[in-house]
Order: sequence, then structure tokens, then C-alpha cells
Amino acid sequence: MRKYSAHPWRRAVVTGGAGFVGSHLCAALLAGGTDVVCVDDFSTGAPANIADLLGRPGFTLVRANVAAPFSVASPVDLVLHFASPASPADYLRLPIHTLETCSLGTRHALALTRRHRARFVLASTSEVYGDPLEHPQSERYWGNVNPVGPRSVYDEAKRFAEAYTTADAAARGTNAGIVRLFNTYGPRMRARDGRAVPTFIRQALAGEPLTVTGDGAQTRSIAYIDDTVRGVLALAASDVREPVNIGNPDELTMSELARRVIALTGSSSTLRFISRPTDDPAVRRPDIGLAKDKLGWEPAIGPDDGLRRTIAWFRSHPEKRDADAAATSIRPAIER
Repeated sequence: MRKYSAHPWRRAVVTGGAGFVGSHLCAALLAGGTDVVCVDDFSTGAPANIADLLGRPGFTLVRANVAAPFSVASPVDLVLHFASPASPADYLRLPIHTLETCSLGTRHALALTRRHRARFVLASTSEVYGDPLEHPQSERYWGNVNPVGPRSVYDEAKRFAEAYTTADAAARGTNAGIVRLFNTYGPRMRARDGRAVPTFIRQALAGEPLTVTGDGAQTRSIAYIDDTVRGVLALAASDVREPVNIGNPDELTMSELARRVIALTGSSSTLRFISRPTDDPAVRRPDIGLAKDKLGWEPAIGPDDGLRRTIAWFRSHPEKRDADAAATSIRPAIER
């Protein structure tokens, strides 16, 4: 991981800190001199993601489901609320947990923020735009979401979390900001979490056909994890309270992405087209004008560079070390 400059926070709480993005945030904050409290129930996060942080000065792990009230001792001056299943495989498997994490969990994370008079950042998602009718998507766009479709347990949960955060800031004066993340990828993704990048890399390294849904013409804009972390921390350090897109506007079709992975891995794999999921968005590309203007942020790592780094990580971490098995073995009975 790249070095991060010193941060203005003494102690930060990262909910979902053992997850893919959350664990990178924990590491970056520690590298910048901020003590970190990682809060996670390991429903989708993995102990392996934070194994290198355990025992380090300034790092504390709290195992808790944020859908229930939780507390952290003073001082805390930053709360990053990143707890939530994020891949379709996870939120379809854990629909009630996803809804409660983004509703009750947001309520409890905001309550913690107010108690400590801290800065709050909500991790939202490009999924709030649904299957967009506006392209690229700017923060002004209200979205096109099916409120009762299979993806709604995540899409609407995040939209509610944004509404709750906005109302809390207006009614109670909470210092809160919102990041809308676009298809982040990189080291520590689970090989079988169902998202395109880890799925394609796993299949290519195994010499299997890469499973592309539909005709492969649907697009995504993939952002490397280091860029996403920089964007999140830039928003955290600002006084911006409106939602801000954090993503890479380089747009790829799924067929193009699959072929790039095959080329970069040197695989002999071919493409295999399968049925497209219900409500799968046709396009996805962020307008990052607001991030450039308000945060001075834009991505620095292009798709090929980021994919090479991610492929290298998967090569050095064979599937037998994938976090899925470890997470499953300690997963609490949270679904009701």
C-alpha cells in the first residue's frame, strides 16, 4: 500500500473495518498517524483482511453488529460508516441484515458521532442511481431504482442511509458527508464474492471461461482501491456535506473488461455468456466534477495498472487462502 500523509484525526472508528474497502481505510489511517477502532461482525468481512493490523499500536478491534447500539471510548473525531454487505451475492444472501445495517446501523453510527462531536462519512454507492437514465451520473441525478426488485435490499438501504444522514445533519447539526463509491476493486477482494473483477481474475488464472452476463455490452467504471481511499479521506478532511461521487470515469463494457483480464493474465480462457441478472444496470459512469472542484481529487490509477496490481495479489494469494472460508466459519447467526 502507498504511503499516506499525516491525517488531522487522533482516533477514528471504521465500521465494517474488516471488509474490503474498510480494511484499506484502517491501514491508511494508521499509516497517517491516526489510531483506529475497527468495528465488524464478520458477516462478510474477513479476519485475514486485518491480520497485519492486529497487535499494532493504535489499532483496536471491536466485534459488534452495528444494527445494535454500540459504544467506543473517547476520544473519537472521525466515524467512517462502511458496514454493509456490498456484493450482490452477499446482500441477496443477507437481505434483512443489509437493510438493518444501513438503517439501524446508520442511526447508531450517527449517535456515536454526535456523542463525540466527530466528523461522519457515510459509504453510499453508485447503486443509488439504479439503472440510470442519465449518463454519466452526477450527484444531482435522483436515480431510477426498482424499490421491490431483488437489488432493492441494497439500493434502497443505501438511499435510506443517505436520507437519514442528511436529516440528522439538518436537524441535529451532525458534521456529516456522503461518498458514493463506484465499483471499487483491488487486493483483498474475495475471489468468489460475485463481483466482476475478482470473478474474471479467478476464472482467468484457473483457465476457466470468463462468465459474462447478457451480451456483455453493459458498462461499469472501475476504481482502484488506493484511489477510492484517497477520495474518502479527502471528503473526511473537508467540510463538504453533500453527496460526492468517488469513482473512475474510464468506462468499460463487461466484454472489454473480461478480455483485458485475459490479456493481462496471459490466460487461454474464452468468454462464456450467461443470463443477465434482474435489474442489472445497463451503464455506470461517474461525473466526478464535484470531487475535483470540492476535494481536489481525481483517480490516478488507470484500469490496466490497477488490474495488474490486483492480478498480482491474486497470484500471490491462492484461492485456498481466500477469505470466504474464514468468514463463513465465524459468521454469526444474524439473518432473521
